[in-house]
Amino acid sequence: MATEPGQTAAIDARGVSKIFGQGDGKVVALNNVSIEIHQNEFFTLLGPSGCGKTTLLRLIAGFDHPTSGQILLHGDDISLLPPYERPINTVFQNYALFPHMTASENIGFGLLMQGRPKSEIVSTVADMLQLVQMEAMKDRKIAQLSGGQQQRIALARALAPRPKVLLLDEPLSALDLKLRKEMQIELKRLQHETGITFIFVTHDQEEALTMSDNIAVMRNGQVLQVGSPRQIYDHPADRFVADFIGETNIISGNLVTIDDGFAMVKLPSGSVVQTQKPEGISLGPVTLAIRPEHVTLEKGDGNLANGCVTNAVYFGTDTHVHLALNGFENTDFIARVQNRSDGNSYENGDQVGLNCRAADIQILRD
Repeated sequence: MATEPGQTAAIDARGVSKIFGQGDGKVVALNNVSIEIHQNEFFTLLGPSGCGKTTLLRLIAGFDHPTSGQILLHGDDISLLPPYERPINTVFQNYALFPHMTASENIGFGLLMQGRPKSEIVSTVADMLQLVQMEAMKDRKIAQLSGGQQQRIALARALAPRPKVLLLDEPLSALDLKLRKEMQIELKRLQHETGITFIFVTHDQEEALTMSDNIAVMRNGQVLQVGSPRQIYDHPADRFVADFIGETNIISGNLVTIDDGFAMVKLPSGSVVQTQKPEGISLGPVTLAIRPEHVTLEKGDGNLANGCVTNAVYFGTDTHVHLALNGFENTDFIARVQNRSDGNSYENGDQVGLNCRAADIQILRD
C-alpha cells in the first residue's frame, strides 16, 4: 500500500536484501523486499517461521544492516545507523525487564540513560503508568508482576522516550489464550492513543487480523501481499496467502470461459460454477479458494457441489461440517454453520448440497 501523495512514509524499505554467510552456506533471509509503512499505522509482518519477518524487524531496529537496499525513516536513510541513534524502540518476546528494579524504575531507565531531567522522568513515568493502567503496581518488583503486567511495563518503558516507531517482536507468544486476546485490544488502544507507528511481528493470523491496519504476508524472504486484513482475507494474492490466512477450502477446476466480469469453472464432479473474473489468469487448470463461512448447506442439490457429511465438530458459536464431495478425490471440504436454535443439525452420512455465491469463490495463482 503506497503512501498518499505528499506524505513521507514512516518506514520505507527499498529493495532490501539480507544474506548471512558466504558460498554454499549462505542464507538469503530477505530477497529484494520493498515496503512502505505509514505514520500512525499498526502494521504487521506475518508469516511462518523462517520467512524473514524478524530479520526485517532487526534491520529496521539497527541490530543488523542490509546486504543491499535502503531503509528510510521519514525520508532519512538509516540503513547503517546504530540502534542508539535511531528514534526506534523494540519490545521483545521475553520483555528484558530488570528484575532488581521496580516497575517505575524500569519505565524510567531509558530516560535516565538519555540524561533527561529528573522532573521530566518522574512526569513521564507517571504518564506511562496511567497509559498502561498500572499505577497501582508502580513500586512492585518485576517478579511480583504477572506475565500480562510485565508486558504492560515493557510497553511503557519502550513508549516513554516517545519513539517515532515501536517494534514488537511476537510479544504475546508467552501469554495464555485469554490474556493474549485481552492484550490484542490493549495494544491497539495504545497505538491509537499514542499515535506512534507500531510494527508487529507474528506468525499468528488471528493476531494480525485483529489488530492491524495493514499486513504484509511474507514467505521465503519475500513479501507476497500487502493490504488491509479484509483485503488479505477476502482477496488473497495466491494459494499460499489463502491457505495461510484463516481456514480455506482449496479445490481444483478448469477455467473454461471468461465473459462480462465473470468466469465459468468446470469442477471435477462435472458441474460448472460461476466465479469472479480473475486477474492475469488464462483459460485452463486453476485453483479455487472458498472460505468455510461462505458455504451454505441444504437438503438437496447445491450450485457448487453435493457431498456426504463425514464429521460435524461443535465449536459453540458454530459447527464445522466436514464433507466428502461427490466426484472429487480425497477432498476434506469444510462448511462453517452458525449454531441457531431453529437451525439444521448434521450427522455423519447425511447427503447435502453446497451453495456459494460467485463473489465468494476466488481463483488463485499457485
